[in-house]
Amino acid sequence: MTTWHWVRHGPTHQKTFTGWRDVPADLTDTDRIARLHAHLPADALLVSSDLSRCVTTADVLHTQTRRRLPHHRDLREIHFGLWDGMHFKDIAARDPVLSRAYWEKPGDIEPPGGESWNQTAARVNRVVDVMNATHPGAQIIAVAHFGVILTQVQRALGVGAYDAMAHKIDNLSVTTLHHDDGAWHVDRINHLP
Repeated sequence: MTTWHWVRHGPTHQKTFTGWRDVPADLTDTDRIARLHAHLPADALLVSSDLSRCVTTADVLHTQTRRRLPHHRDLREIHFGLWDGMHFKDIAARDPVLSRAYWEKPGDIEPPGGESWNQTAARVNRVVDVMNATHPGAQIIAVAHFGVILTQVQRALGVGAYDAMAHKIDNLSVTTLHHDDGAWHVDRINHLP
């Protein structure tokens, strides 16, 4: 059984859509990071998105017994295209019908110049599938983003995107999923150590 410990990166304090924009994480809450560090398995593989908010979060979780794998571009957040960096109210004013449909009927709807929920899920699933095949039975700590983690919650629960998006994924939380012989099982979603 391969166990995935999905960690959402440290807070960015952004009040706008933040997808592929590279913004830093605030990692000053050392007590919270220490609790997270202690909660995660000591002997694990450690991978992250290539965006700096994930890389630096993974760096503070790295130890001699956690083998750091290269950052992975396909673990990036949803690509919000032209909406990246915009506040929700400005997106709603610019694209009222499209923005509403994007959240109410997630799936194949794409923001201008961005990607759909299903496209995000497909690219993340490819990474996860390769790692499951390459590292069977491993403990994997994956530092990623809200949307990325929710695509895997959706997969493990076998629900639609809308239902998956109802889950809260806090910064520095852990979502633990197990993969065993093609089947997924949810251990915890949004655990705050």
